[in-house]
Amino acid sequence: MMTFFPKTNIDFLKYRKVYFAVSAAILVLGIVLFATKGLNFGIDFTGGTMVQVKFEQAVDMAKIREALTATGQESELQSYGNNSYAVREKGTEENVNEVQNRIEEALKTLNVPYVVEQTNFVGPTVGQNMKERAAWAIILSLVFIIIYVAFRFNNILWGTSGVIALFHDLFVMAVAFSLTQREIDLVVVAAFLTVAGFSINDTIVIFDRIRENIRLHPRESLGNLINTSINETLSRTIITSITVIGALVVLYFFGGEALNSFAFAMLVGCTCGVYTTVALTTPLVYTWNKGAFKEEQKEVKSSYKAHVPAKKAVKEVKEPSSNTSTPAKKAVRKSRRNRR
Repeated sequence: MMTFFPKTNIDFLKYRKVYFAVSAAILVLGIVLFATKGLNFGIDFTGGTMVQVKFEQAVDMAKIREALTATGQESELQSYGNNSYAVREKGTEENVNEVQNRIEEALKTLNVPYVVEQTNFVGPTVGQNMKERAAWAIILSLVFIIIYVAFRFNNILWGTSGVIALFHDLFVMAVAFSLTQREIDLVVVAAFLTVAGFSINDTIVIFDRIRENIRLHPRESLGNLINTSINETLSRTIITSITVIGALVVLYFFGGEALNSFAFAMLVGCTCGVYTTVALTTPLVYTWNKGAFKEEQKEVKSSYKAHVPAKKAVKEVKEPSSNTSTPAKKAVRKSRRNRR
């Protein structure tokens, strides 16, 4: 089988305290950013005006975006087909007419006839409802991941460590959006959930290898088993991550403005997911399960010692039977000689 990376023997657990310190620093930085800059929620969550227009002929979306950007306001553009587009912009219910007039003036610079099909205001109540649903979607996904991993590996601590790593990935993504002040809309929420699935998949692969090595080498220390498992799956992790990140880089630079924030979120989350799988999940498993694993090793050793005397007893039972049969054979031979 072709291998792209040589076999490694890296002691990943040696620097686990450094990993924990880096994660703690990111946590503090995120709290500071959220308190000072906050998150820039899009119209899906904050409310605003939506103007749907239809052009009489095909128009390049890039030109429409350029015209809207020239107004100095942040607008979202979505295509519905048949030369119909929806332009959404943040604002209150009182300035709906002002927003509509500004959008129409921008679209007139394209010199393409169009009609306004409808103008709607998305109120903050709807935005708050979407925000709560998005939060519940993320929370429930994390809860079910805990249940799944705990059931699969018969250890709730493994599931908890995996979800802590997922929370770390999502938190880093939120910090990146707060730092850059990119808008968070429903597409970005979808990226958050996608990253959660990607990250836990890599974690489960390593967990499977750890469980397999525990069965194959029950007397080996937990630290060696974890390091061995990570090194054995490191090539797979690197190849998978490079493939995904390479596709996301292309999507980020050439996917257009509509997918730019989605690609940015996926890039940050997938890159961080590789780090947390190796540097956070497994060190947490090692720290929390170290005592329990020692007790398990004692049980294995005691059962092994109890099994060894039993084998010796079987040999002792067989050996006397062979010794007693030897004099009997000699007596038979002696009687045959006397007869002769």
